[in-house]
Amino acid sequence: MSRVLVIGGGGRIGQSVASDLVKQLEADVTLTSRDVKTVQEAADGLASTAQALPLDLDDWVALDTAISSHDLVIHCAGPFHDRDARVLKSCIQNQVNYLDVSDHPSFTEKALQYQEQAQAAGVTAIINTGVFPGISNSMVRQDVEALDQPDTIHLSYVVAGTGGAGVTIMRTTFLGLIESFPGWLQGKWQPIQPYSGRETITFPSPYGRVNVFWFDVPERLTLPQTFPVQSVITKFGSVPEIYNGITWALAHWMPKSWLQNRRMIEFLSWGGFVTTQFTDRFSGVGVAMRSAVTGMREGQPTQAVSTLALPDTAIAAGYGTGSIAQLILTQTLEKPGVWPVEAAVPTSLFQQTMAQRNVQIEQVISSVP
Repeated sequence: MSRVLVIGGGGRIGQSVASDLVKQLEADVTLTSRDVKTVQEAADGLASTAQALPLDLDDWVALDTAISSHDLVIHCAGPFHDRDARVLKSCIQNQVNYLDVSDHPSFTEKALQYQEQAQAAGVTAIINTGVFPGISNSMVRQDVEALDQPDTIHLSYVVAGTGGAGVTIMRTTFLGLIESFPGWLQGKWQPIQPYSGRETITFPSPYGRVNVFWFDVPERLTLPQTFPVQSVITKFGSVPEIYNGITWALAHWMPKSWLQNRRMIEFLSWGGFVTTQFTDRFSGVGVAMRSAVTGMREGQPTQAVSTLALPDTAIAAGYGTGSIAQLILTQTLEKPGVWPVEAAVPTSLFQQTMAQRNVQIEQVISSVP
């Protein structure tokens, strides 16, 4: 039986990943956290084969020992804004396959530097495997493959309230507002102001028309490297709409020095988390995504659009990561190196694993006037 180590398994995302795993295949799952009580409760509520392991990532010896005794490590201990790649490095040294739910480009850049080492060690390491990034990347690949010559990728996301995740998602959001970031537009990198460029996108029910704004996600970095496109647009929005207004104000009016203060980030994160927990009762905690790729097909301007809506964002992240873990553990997917999802997972396998989880992704291909 395969042995899987879920680092950060006491958190909402880690628990969702572990839950998906035990539903789809037989595996011994070990959940880790610095909080002994939290991780033990998570393990007790998961399956008889689940175990809890208190673990601090700063304890390098204990980390290395835990990794060496498993077949697959799944890194869910965010936020990833200031994480280093020590978990990935240990996996490579111990020849253990690796996944993570990282959601910040700075971590993505660090992880991709280990491409050659992972390849030489025969380690399959796939990063950014949750929902966005994660499922979103595979939706884009599906749309790119529908065209003969893709030109522009436009990714949009909307999350209701907390998305069913913990306070970490709030930290990630506010950390993404600190500074401008490079966007791939018209064949070159251009500076983008966070939460600018408001645009109204129609998402699947129950969301409908939602305002979305530029947001810094790993897809804006990896998609131009994977596909020969001229532009990659990544935009994010929240419901209720009032949260978009608050986030926009923080991005445009609050002094950047305040956002760079860790105490301020914690204050905003916990304040936002408490507030959204209240509004979650009315808004739900779901997620919707829309991938739109424009280009040429059979000599005609064409757009391929894929859409998805799920009622719980954290569970959706579990689907994204759990599906790739399933492919690796069953030896259906083997690709030594460090890869973003869209460069590692074939569309046929993506569609197969999503169908197993009753996830419906609608794709429409139409001519562009």
